[in-house]
Amino acid sequence: MFRSLAVLLLWSIAAVSLAAPDIQHWTMANGARVYFIQAKELPMVDVRVVFDAGAARDGNQPGLAQLSSALLPEGAGELDADAIAERFDNLGAQFGTQAERDMAVVSLRSLTESEILQPALETMALVLEQPTMPVAAFERVRKRMETALQRQLQSPSSLASRAFYHRLYGDYPYGHLPLGTQEGLASLTQEDALAFHRRYYVASNAIVAIVGALEQPQAEQVAKQVVGNLPTGKPAPALSPVPKIKKTGIETIHYPSSQTTIILGTIGVRRGDPDYFPLYVGNHVLGGSGLVSRISVELREKRGLTYSAYSYFSPMRRRGPYVLSLQTRNEQAKEALEVLRETLQNFIATGPSEKELQLAKQNITGGFPLRIDSNGEKVQYLAMIAFYQLPRNYLETFISQVEAVTATQIREAFQKRIDLDKMVTVMVGGATKE
Repeated sequence: MFRSLAVLLLWSIAAVSLAAPDIQHWTMANGARVYFIQAKELPMVDVRVVFDAGAARDGNQPGLAQLSSALLPEGAGELDADAIAERFDNLGAQFGTQAERDMAVVSLRSLTESEILQPALETMALVLEQPTMPVAAFERVRKRMETALQRQLQSPSSLASRAFYHRLYGDYPYGHLPLGTQEGLASLTQEDALAFHRRYYVASNAIVAIVGALEQPQAEQVAKQVVGNLPTGKPAPALSPVPKIKKTGIETIHYPSSQTTIILGTIGVRRGDPDYFPLYVGNHVLGGSGLVSRISVELREKRGLTYSAYSYFSPMRRRGPYVLSLQTRNEQAKEALEVLRETLQNFIATGPSEKELQLAKQNITGGFPLRIDSNGEKVQYLAMIAFYQLPRNYLETFISQVEAVTATQIREAFQKRIDLDKMVTVMVGGATKE
């Protein structure tokens, strides 16, 4: 009885949480697209400006998108980095920049009081419109990225990830990590970063996501203040389709460690793919639900081959990777890889049991309200919905989409999308052998 009441309460909370977001959308005169959710609970606003300016736009200059993004708050107009940071600190506002594979993000969180919000928005707009990227800051940020890259090259998991993406995508824009390469970073110049900003940080390439205690006219003014003076420019060109994998099989990288990192995977799906929900729910059973997933049970519980094993789809604008990964002792690497492949093969053939499917649905839907509980989380989802042109009722229908998935749909989706003969395997460790 108590369990039934708890389940009913959880579903009631989920229904209330997911019925609320009413997404307003409009396009500004300069081409920027704006998405707004009113959230009156707290006197705060989150603004997230997203540009199609991620690492996929690096071209033959790996690391350029991330370097350009990191340089934005290093100087703007007549302000240097210290003055910019001091302005936000004095206002109690949080400001940040980041660059991922598909997108570059500039974000602001501020109280809605006019005396605080207005100068925060003015400073954000200045950073977006007039970054100076001083030479001294350019060299400092590039050196910081080179140091981070060196640390990555000393990490087995990072080495494995780099090799995996390169083997999976080759020269395609997704083939290198956003941090770039040593050669790429060394070749970049201040003018490269400024030119990247001029090309991609334009209104027609921008999406503004706003969540906060504002009326829509106020949200319109916020968007106008932040990106209204950006030049219209041109949107980034569409990425070409992901090519077929050219190098399957196993790549081994010898590294002096007692553990071997294994990544097995293939090209998965893009955002908005019609098979996304069957694959997402199915993978939750296979490797996305922690210690109770099939992969974890087979490798950890039954055989003691690893402490943690997992899998996930990483959908992007074009087809992102499907990744299965674990770490194990060097002498167990071959057995662990065999068990991992067998577990995947069996799941592709049979799909989940009804019990596994129901438990996965309960786990996903029960936790989903907590994933959009705060304004900061909502604005991230809102920006994702806008950037990938997902349906505006995506959050509202998420639970029903998950609930509608059947075991047959999962089995058919995995059989159509995952081919064991077209898998890439990377093993990094002290005694890895083919």
